[in-house]
Formats: sequence, structure tokens, C-alpha cells
Amino acid sequence: MTDPKNAVATQRGRYYRDPAGGPDLISVTNVTGTSVAKFGLVPWGAGLVADHVIADPVAVAHRAHTEPGVLRKELVGLPNDYRERATDLGSRVHHRAHAIVIGKPAPADPEVEPYAVQLARWFRLWRVDFDRDVEAVETTVLHRRHGYAGTGDLWIWLPTGPGGRRELWLIDYKTSAKKPATTVYEDQPYQLAAYRYAEVALLPDDSEMPAPRPRRTAVLNLRPRSHRLIELPTGRDVYRGFLGALANARQLHATRTADFPTILPPWAPGSETRKAA
Repeated sequence: MTDPKNAVATQRGRYYRDPAGGPDLISVTNVTGTSVAKFGLVPWGAGLVADHVIADPVAVAHRAHTEPGVLRKELVGLPNDYRERATDLGSRVHHRAHAIVIGKPAPADPEVEPYAVQLARWFRLWRVDFDRDVEAVETTVLHRRHGYAGTGDLWIWLPTGPGGRRELWLIDYKTSAKKPATTVYEDQPYQLAAYRYAEVALLPDDSEMPAPRPRRTAVLNLRPRSHRLIELPTGRDVYRGFLGALANARQLHATRTADFPTILPPWAPGSETRKAA
């Protein structure tokens, strides 16, 4: 949800330029967006449209008679409009979170403030000392051999081991205005596993170092009135699943619809009908 330095938007989604040269690296979130089914999107979008109609059925009915084409276009576009607003809010929350960790002033943003309050509360509950506990923040990691890259939100040491021993966690912020703080999606373990097993981390000057190796991984769900840290599994089995999704995404991105045949081959059922037409 942020705008990392080496990320570029393409017709196939986000990719990363490798400062060392070589082929572009597909974004981790591009992989999950391409290859992991989002079964909840259709009912979610239908629910947005239903809520809109129920909120003012008389006005909707009137417009259905007076300007049906305009109304239909608006209703069809509601899910995308909402998603774009949510993405924009998520990006602003991420920028604010980054500013909190590095101690940088941030512009006033009333919509972001409730999420920032919850994040600050989480840091206080864990008694986080940013200088002592933060290993990396908003850091791009690469795996050149597998051909992917992504930007993690926070690598932080927390006293979660036996006897309060500190362990390195990789934490990804997730924001939502309406979803419960307990919400987890199928693609999130893939995303964290990809970051966990990346080989190289980029520094601000594009030099590199070995990527941090977190022992544990989690999403930190930030809501306007609550937050929840949820540990997610990112073992080697999950990572193998991500690599499968990566291979699928790479194949889909390499295949264009223009490459498909436009007519049936002579031996295919129905080819005579196609030829006659």
C-alpha cells in the first residue's frame, strides 16, 4: 500500500527494478493478487450495492426510472470506488506508521488519526523502544533466484521467547474501517513467508545486506477503535505454496490473450461451423 523506491507500475501489476541490474522482480502482492482466489470479493461487492440501495430505496427507485443508465454505472462502480478509497487510506496509515517509528513529524490527517492512536497504543503495551527494538522498517527485500521482491512494514524484537527472551518478528500492518480486528485472509501467510525467506534487503542508497531472518510473523490489524496482533504460519510448507503461486503468476503474465488462436484448428469439433461462418 506504500510507494517503495524501486517499485514500478506495469500493465501486469507492480514490479520492482533491481538496482544491481538484471530482470525486473515481480512484487509479492502482485503474485498473491494474481494467483490467490479472493472468494469473498463477489459477496462483498454485492453487499456494498445492496447497502447503497437499502439506505435510500425511494431515491434509487426514482433514478431507476429517470436515469437507469447512469444509476447502473454508479452501482457497478461502487466496489471499485470503495476499494480505491480503502487503498488510499491504507497507504496514508502506512506512511503515518513509518513516521511514528522513525520519529518524523506527519501532517494532520483526521481520517488516519484513529489508526495512528491504535498503533501508538500497541507500541506502548509492548514497551517498544524504537532505537533498541526496531531492526528494520519499510524495507524492500529481494530474492533474485526466484525473481520476486516486496516491501515489509516492520521487523521488531519482542520479548516473546521463553523467560522473556527477545525474538525477531516480521509484522505487516493491515487496515480496515469495518472488518473485525480478528480478520485474516488466505493470502497473508504467503505474503509474510515471501518476505521471511527473501535473501537480500535494500538500504536507502540501494546498497544491500542480508535480509533480516525473523523467527515469527504476524499481521497487526489496525481499526479505528481497536487493534489485534495475529501470528500467522510461514514455515517452509507455506513458502512452497507461495513459490507455486509465483510460478503461476509468472506464466499468466507471460501469456497474452493475443497469443491464443483466433480460430479453431481443423480437427476441433465445430471447426466446420466456424469456417462456414
